[in-house]
Amino acid sequence: MMIKETSLRRDPDLRGELAFLARGCDFVLPSRFKKRLKSFQQTQIQNKPEKKPGTPLQPTATFPSSPQPLSVVPHVNNVVSAPLSINIPQFYFPEGLPDACSNHEQTLSKIETAFLDIEDQKADIYEMGKIAKLCGCPLYWKAPMFRAAGGERTGFVSAQSFIAMWRKLLNDHHDDASKFICLLAKPSSNSLEQEDFIPLLQDVVDTHPGLTFLKDAPEFHSRYITTVIQRIFYTVNRSWSGKITSTEIRKSNFLQTLALLEEEEDINQITDYFSYEHFYVIYCKFWELDSDHDLYISQADLSRYNDQASSNRIIERIFSGAVTRGKTVQKEGRMSYADFVWFLISEEDKRNPTSIEYWFRCMDVDGDGILSMYELEYFYEEQCERMEAMGIEPLPFHDLLCQMLDLVKPAIDGKITLRDLKRCRMAHIFYDTFFNLEKYLDHEQRDPFAVQKDVENEGPEPSDWDRFAAEEYETLVAEESAQAQFQEGSFEDYETEETVSPSEIGNKGNKSKIVTSDLSEKCGKLQSVDEE
Repeated sequence: MMIKETSLRRDPDLRGELAFLARGCDFVLPSRFKKRLKSFQQTQIQNKPEKKPGTPLQPTATFPSSPQPLSVVPHVNNVVSAPLSINIPQFYFPEGLPDACSNHEQTLSKIETAFLDIEDQKADIYEMGKIAKLCGCPLYWKAPMFRAAGGERTGFVSAQSFIAMWRKLLNDHHDDASKFICLLAKPSSNSLEQEDFIPLLQDVVDTHPGLTFLKDAPEFHSRYITTVIQRIFYTVNRSWSGKITSTEIRKSNFLQTLALLEEEEDINQITDYFSYEHFYVIYCKFWELDSDHDLYISQADLSRYNDQASSNRIIERIFSGAVTRGKTVQKEGRMSYADFVWFLISEEDKRNPTSIEYWFRCMDVDGDGILSMYELEYFYEEQCERMEAMGIEPLPFHDLLCQMLDLVKPAIDGKITLRDLKRCRMAHIFYDTFFNLEKYLDHEQRDPFAVQKDVENEGPEPSDWDRFAAEEYETLVAEESAQAQFQEGSFEDYETEETVSPSEIGNKGNKSKIVTSDLSEKCGKLQSVDEE
């Protein structure tokens, strides 16, 4: 059939109609084509609007004259439409979500009024506590605020310098984590390094009522501060980068724990980060191993910990630099006190996420992120040798491997990843099996149903580290009490008297005197602990 009108032949809509009509057919009946063509022409005429002079064209709705079958007509011509501009609201706020309801000027006005009550309108670090509370911050933010406003250079902070600093901080940072980072970090830095915490913690040592006894023992200030810093990085710095970011601060409980210092006078009740009892336990354990008392321990010294419970191969991995920073360990084969803090917490609490990562790095000899069967056999060989020396028949490696795979249930057969160990919640048993003989034998003798009960128990139970530190502290204080009374010639009276627990004497000062006097005798010639 011939169509004489050129416009109809070239009309893309008509061509689409014809293509749809002929789809799936070898030929088209003329009567059917005429009916479809007539309907199409009527639709085209109705779509043409009548143009009146001076009246703009208005789009009109198309109503076909005859009912059309419900069918989808394919669009033949390729028309590229302009992309729609979608306004996506901001969803990432690295400095915290801005609060439109906060009235910064009212806060600044209160701060300015408070400075008027201070002599010469110049606040020292102790008067900064009042200013910190007006800013809505915990009391122990006062030292970072004092330094950020230039108080370290002049010894005081003027109202003008502080208000200028605080106004800029409020405009640029909108939550506690980003504000804290800004106050402590070096200029143009958005993360915290270990030395950035020293002014804050020195202020805690100088002013917290639970640490007043340390005023008579200034040689322990730096050691306590070093311990707290390492515990902060052990818990907060989940990236192992040595730099704490605002995101890591938000995900941790550090700021909440720091605020508790203002409310709790007994610092030993705050077991996270700041407990002096925990520091005492860590430092005494280090002192026992540091035979030459130079604040460094060798590989042979570390192997003596807990009566050589840890295998030599795992200690070699620790000194290889797998879990230590700096070049002292690798080059000189010496471990600093700061590195020992990480070791001790990891050794005594293998359920902790950082501890699981710590020992995984040690066991992953080739660094491929997977514990292969060869690596497991490498560490278990020494365990077998030590058990044979003790007259204990070791379990064949193949049988032990089946037990461990059933314990961990790795996602990939024969390859144990860090995620597998964290998910199985039995990492402490897994690790002790391969490099801590004493704890491995304890697990073997324990009721398996009791182990499963511990795993299923998700209540607010104290951690393995908290239990270890409490038990060790009681033992150490009892030993020092006995030694002190023996030196005074009253050892016989000590045997008949009732033993006083550390918790009972914690608020009386007796415990602190015993602790500080003993440590002073041990460390009279030692200098401050500084991580290289």
